[in-house]
Amino acid sequence: MFFYSLPILFNDIQLISPIECLLMAVAVFVVLYIIAPLPEKNRQQQPFDSFFLTSWLGGVSLYWVFWPFFIFLNACLFTADVLAKTGAITVSSWDEIHFILLLTVVWWTISVWRCSANTQAQLWSALARFATLAVFIEYSLKMLIRIDYPRIFFNCEDILLDYGSCF
Repeated sequence: MFFYSLPILFNDIQLISPIECLLMAVAVFVVLYIIAPLPEKNRQQQPFDSFFLTSWLGGVSLYWVFWPFFIFLNACLFTADVLAKTGAITVSSWDEIHFILLLTVVWWTISVWRCSANTQAQLWSALARFATLAVFIEYSLKMLIRIDYPRIFFNCEDILLDYGSCF
């Protein structure tokens, strides 16, 4: 996350400075830490037939809900961005990849927030919730870049079939 979008935001768009971004991130994290649920010491993990349903209902350890999808999501986003920057996929394909991933991000966010009490420390709960909010900020930045500044991110000189998306 933020591998290409933050440098574009800070260097090319200059909408916000890195210090302001850091201060806002710290403020959001402090609020999330305050409202994070306290860990439940004696909570038993629910037996499940379906991992996705049980995690949606909040019955799985936060570790097993957060990390697999976090790694998968970041690998997909990074791969899509690298392919778009090199001109291997069109701008429309880049849009479709992000749209497909958005539905899984919604499931992941709800599962992480519901499973936040299933951890050893309140800090992990706050960090996991912060990461889910960061994904939506990343999506917002990518939408801003896609709509208002596509020529900065996409290799518009190499895209002949989808050149209209660069305007």
